[in-house]
Amino acid sequence: MSRLAKGRWLWLAAAVLAADQISKQAVSRALQPDALVVVIPGLFNLVHTNNAGVAFGILADAHSPWVTSALILFSLGVMGLLAWFLLSDRIPGRTGQAGAALILGGAAGNVIDRVLRHSVVDFLDFYFRGYHWPAFNLADSAIVIGGGLIILSLLGEQRETAEGKV
Repeated sequence: MSRLAKGRWLWLAAAVLAADQISKQAVSRALQPDALVVVIPGLFNLVHTNNAGVAFGILADAHSPWVTSALILFSLGVMGLLAWFLLSDRIPGRTGQAGAALILGGAAGNVIDRVLRHSVVDFLDFYFRGYHWPAFNLADSAIVIGGGLIILSLLGEQRETAEGKV
């Protein structure tokens, strides 16, 4: 893979990081902490929450300073591996590479929050009737979509191997 093609995925990661940080800054400026703005009644709100834990608030109540440090170190390790995988062409296929870039950019966005704020700004709040999804942000969305793309890429490889195309 050419340097330009490898760099394209780092640009995607950088774009995700920029969009994430810009959106978090906008929410932080426009809404006070714990504020809620109904956007689509019965479906979607904008909120301003600070999550000191990981996805879905797991570890949010842990008051040890080591939790934040461990989350930052773990994320930096994953980011380093993803960058190395992308630059060394170890992830096959554009779908898997795009997925890795999305995860890299999302992880970077959340690491910046943890370093600067000791928590992650969440603001997207979806719900329907009695079902309420925990608030999340663009970085979280990129990580989930990236993971899905990697799974699709791996499933595609398995199918090609099973069919004898590889």
